Amino acid sequence: MRKIYASAIAACICFVFAILSCSKSDDDGYVPVEPVSPVTVDLTQVPYPKLSDYKFFEGEMKNQIPSLNVLPYAPSSNLFADYSHKKRFVWMPTGTKATFAGDNVSLELPVGAALIKTFYYDNVQSAPVPGQTRIIETRVMIRQASGWIFADYVWNADQTEALLDLAGSVTPISWTDENGVSRNVDYRIPNEVQCKVCHKWQDSQNGGTAIQIPIGIKPQNLNFNYNYGNESKNQLTKWIEAGYLDPNFTMPSAANSTVDYSDATKPVELRVRSYFDANCSHCHMTNRHCDYRPMRFAFSETTGTNGLANMGVCVDTQDMQGFPTELGKIITPRHPEQSMLFYRVNTINETFRMPLHGRTLIHDEGVALIQEWINSLENCN
Repeated sequence: MRKIYASAIAACICFVFAILSCSKSDDDGYVPVEPVSPVTVDLTQVPYPKLSDYKFFEGEMKNQIPSLNVLPYAPSSNLFADYSHKKRFVWMPTGTKATFAGDNVSLELPVGAALIKTFYYDNVQSAPVPGQTRIIETRVMIRQASGWIFADYVWNADQTEALLDLAGSVTPISWTDENGVSRNVDYRIPNEVQCKVCHKWQDSQNGGTAIQIPIGIKPQNLNFNYNYGNESKNQLTKWIEAGYLDPNFTMPSAANSTVDYSDATKPVELRVRSYFDANCSHCHMTNRHCDYRPMRFAFSETTGTNGLANMGVCVDTQDMQGFPTELGKIITPRHPEQSMLFYRVNTINETFRMPLHGRTLIHDEGVALIQEWINSLENCN
């Protein structure tokens, strides 16, 4: 019996010694193996038929736990989409980085990169389980050598998978909001043409060819701390640390950074400019879908000498058929009821409402912010 114990002890000692001998230092030539991201974005095969094919998420996909090198992010001000919540992620191929063209211009992501955006509601009062989260869709933009492509994945009722579907559809949702109010919406999943309306840029140097671009990943929108679970850190700093942005990147100034428009501690003008940038500027800019209108709602264009005029303050309306006659100006200071912009954000009539896509409900908080801002303005001369 003693011989058996002695043999067992000797075997254990050898096993431990063997493990220690494998854990060599760098001086002994040992090179630690770096973990590899499971994400696969094969540009010859995308868009994949299923969201799970990309391997963007660990474990149960509905939990939205990002895989290695899939980085969550958020803009300071959110685009309103019928009160849906959103989770956003970015992934880039190993060894690649985004490039910078300006605080107010979306970062240029490398070929093979992907932007992921999931839309969901909390406290849903319908299937699969009342009171829980219901994911509706996950939109993916993929950078190919020829430009960006869209892929929209619609989630099944069991919340186990999402399938490629660019045809557009409607999903009825009933939920209880953060204030305990019951709400209902026929949530509209966009078709591919509607996606292109908001993400379209007319390349005036190449005969006006329309190309698709991301609209939210501007440095001005990412210059604030984000809670990553194990730490809270400036998002642009996090992108640098992740290798997704050049270490020599210069942070936007406070004056060039948007804010959370729901933050009532900020000046109302700064909040409304941030709101317009998030909800309106992707169409109301030069070479965008609505550039024939005089408004220029980009955050960088709503300040300085022309800032108020670019937001339509004291600017006459143009060729607006079917609207009430008292709406003579886009913004009439101190008179929301005489302001075309206010009328259009405060209606659900599809003929008149703005934005064109992405909402069927009135954004009560956004309307209240715009009303407060209009009432703060000086009268036209």
